[in-house]
Amino acid sequence: MSYLWDLSAIRPQTEVVMPGDTLPAIFWNAVQQRGPDTWLRQKDFGIWRSWTWTQVGQAVREIGHGLLAIGFGARETASILSNTNVEWVLCDLAVLSANGVSNGIYPTDAAEQVHYLSEDSGTTVLFVEDDEQLDKALEVRHLLPLLRKIVVFDMDGLRDFHDPMVIGLEALRELGRQHLAQHPQALEQRVAAVKPQDLAILVYTSGTTGKPKGAMHAHQGLVYTVRGYNTLIARDQHDECMCFLPLCHIAERMGGEYFSMYTGARLNFVENPETVPENVREIAPTVFTAVPRVWEKFYSGVMIALKEASRLQQAAYAWAIGVGERVADHVLKGEAVPGGLQWQFRAARLLVLDNVRKLIGIHRARFLVTGAAPISPELVRWYLALGVPMLEVWGMTETCGASTGIPAERIKPGSIGPAAQYNEVRLDPRTGEILVRGPNVFMGYLNLPEKTAETIDADGWLHTGDVGVVDEEGFFRITDRMKDIIITAGGKNITPSELENELKFSPYITDAVVIGDKRAYLTVIVMIDQENVEKFAQDHDVPFSNYASLTRAPEVQQLIQDVIDATNKKFARVEQIKKFWLLDTQLTAEDEELTPTMKLKRKLVQQKYAEQIEAMYR
Repeated sequence: MSYLWDLSAIRPQTEVVMPGDTLPAIFWNAVQQRGPDTWLRQKDFGIWRSWTWTQVGQAVREIGHGLLAIGFGARETASILSNTNVEWVLCDLAVLSANGVSNGIYPTDAAEQVHYLSEDSGTTVLFVEDDEQLDKALEVRHLLPLLRKIVVFDMDGLRDFHDPMVIGLEALRELGRQHLAQHPQALEQRVAAVKPQDLAILVYTSGTTGKPKGAMHAHQGLVYTVRGYNTLIARDQHDECMCFLPLCHIAERMGGEYFSMYTGARLNFVENPETVPENVREIAPTVFTAVPRVWEKFYSGVMIALKEASRLQQAAYAWAIGVGERVADHVLKGEAVPGGLQWQFRAARLLVLDNVRKLIGIHRARFLVTGAAPISPELVRWYLALGVPMLEVWGMTETCGASTGIPAERIKPGSIGPAAQYNEVRLDPRTGEILVRGPNVFMGYLNLPEKTAETIDADGWLHTGDVGVVDEEGFFRITDRMKDIIITAGGKNITPSELENELKFSPYITDAVVIGDKRAYLTVIVMIDQENVEKFAQDHDVPFSNYASLTRAPEVQQLIQDVIDATNKKFARVEQIKKFWLLDTQLTAEDEELTPTMKLKRKLVQQKYAEQIEAMYR
């Protein structure tokens, strides 16, 4: 298959490439061995800045000593509320080096969520990106008696701000330099005190009900898994990677930060989420991991550009992609590609397909990795037709990321691949649920022993909540979810019941069903409270003749929109509802959509009103 890609460049690496039994041990060994080599790159104000391993080590040392200077104790928790950037990584590694527990908070989370996550994790030091995130912290700090210090990365706009609890990152580093001079061995002693079985990080994940749960990962599980990743999607120090997904999510934390720390691959940070398409063309990563929503956007961008192209260019693309698709068909069937077709494919790449790859920014990519949400098999075939293998991986927060993965030599669109060699995966013979067992499985949920017991059985099998099938080659395919958790096209786990319960606090809403699984955004089907909405209409002189006309009245539509807007303010941006549709039929206990207790049946509603749902996504 060398006419498509060099399989030797994707060969699994089974040897330990960087020693260390804990994350800080690996990091400091890497600093010592790779000192002058570049590890991190970040674009600020249009200019790329590089950080060598030595420079990263110096920054982490200063921040770590700064934490010790302000009294950060061993096994205490520090949380990071920031977009993905170099500072996130520096502070994460400093916390781990200080024998602390590192926790991430989504930058889109509301103040209410910042309070919950900080309280539940026992956060004593909170790192925030800028004044916007600082405002959230200040709003809830009176509810956090354990919180002692808030550290701000970017103090622009805060020059005249003075608060004894708040300190800038540079000021913390200065404290660290002073502490280092007085106690030169203090941080090294903390690093040496870290044990493999110690808790390292918390990753909060939504369940099917209630508040987010803090998944606990020990150093030994993280180190074991990051080594295992190299047997699945191998990298080395020559690779260029992009870091742009949230670092508080397990995918970027493991597949980006820690995996690159282990392998030495360079990690390039985008300016902001909006500049990803521009930055990827500049970086031209050799290994590119993203969620399906990103791959869909790139494909859409090509299709839009194609519509604006000349007829000759459109014809050339049609011919070239047709050649690529014929090659892909042979590859997917495991057949040899005829010599003549190989020559046509080389010509198609030279004339057209390589330019398409450059337009996206994947012209140097050895392979692409997709995960965190299901992806269309046709999209996998399209990238393969361009000459770039797309490898789908599957896992979850509780499995420390990827548990299965598609091998480069046997791509099966629609499948999540066989079990990774570092864990076991099987189906529950009774329910078809996918189960995972191995050292990569998490320690349990923080403060929730009952939830942990529900998730990990007595034999150590993690119950994932996904239902699947497995073929004769051991390749798994997900067919359904056992619970109602939503995974958006961007890979974000969302609990619909939390949103629905908030909506139902309104006197004007009786019930609601949130939609959004595998979709770009959330929508909701709402059943109004007839009596209260009718009264609202009468009080505001809103004309209506029957129930259906009541739901269509502009004033009623605006009433529900106001409720949704108020609810959205309590949730992160990715969890906000973009559109809604009001059930225009007055349902009774006799209607099939309702349970005996007058609750909407989620699956039935989604099936029966599929047309209205699709309209909200057009």
